[in-house]
Amino acid sequence: MNPPSDAAPRLSRRDALKWITAAAASSLAFSPEPRAAAPAARGYGTDPDLQRAYSPGDVWPLTFSPAERATAAALCGLMLPPDAEGPGAEALLVHDFVDEWISAPYPGHDADRKIITEGLAWLDAEARRRWGGEFVRGTPAQRTALAEDLCDLASAKPEHRAGARFFQRFRDLAAGGYFTTPEGMKDLGYTGNYAMEAFTGPPPEVLRRLGLA
Repeated sequence: MNPPSDAAPRLSRRDALKWITAAAASSLAFSPEPRAAAPAARGYGTDPDLQRAYSPGDVWPLTFSPAERATAAALCGLMLPPDAEGPGAEALLVHDFVDEWISAPYPGHDADRKIITEGLAWLDAEARRRWGGEFVRGTPAQRTALAEDLCDLASAKPEHRAGARFFQRFRDLAAGGYFTTPEGMKDLGYTGNYAMEAFTGPPPEVLRRLGLA
């Protein structure tokens, strides 16, 4: 099985920045375990202009190498695969959202960068130990078996604890990214605000309870 090429479709920087804003506003950015990490960029200065189209290098530099991006894409595809209701996380480029998230020079994102990059390296090392190749080269059954050893931190074996901590945080980021896409919101049944044909006001029993009727 060949790993995904780095020439695969990429998320535009402007769309990714808007996505980060939406995900952060939906309380995705809860604090992971505090860890020391070098900053991805100085600053952070002025936030990007979300109405502008950015080219690579115009905002903060991205973190993932082509190999890390391929591993992250495969893991997103395993965690949130496509189904009858819609596309999976890999097709929606959730791995690019994760890359933007861990690269952003905002408080707390540097800790996520350390967890994710070290975790991706751990995942590939464990895959090489099990089947002699990187995670992306495993069969679906091999990848699933590895993920099952990591999916529950509380019951993970001692030798899998580091991978399980990474898996937990990556799953949180991937799910937060996926469910703030239009497709993910549709999967949840979330419709958001919509115009009403007529506004009838609060129910009479509520007004009576408040002494307003």
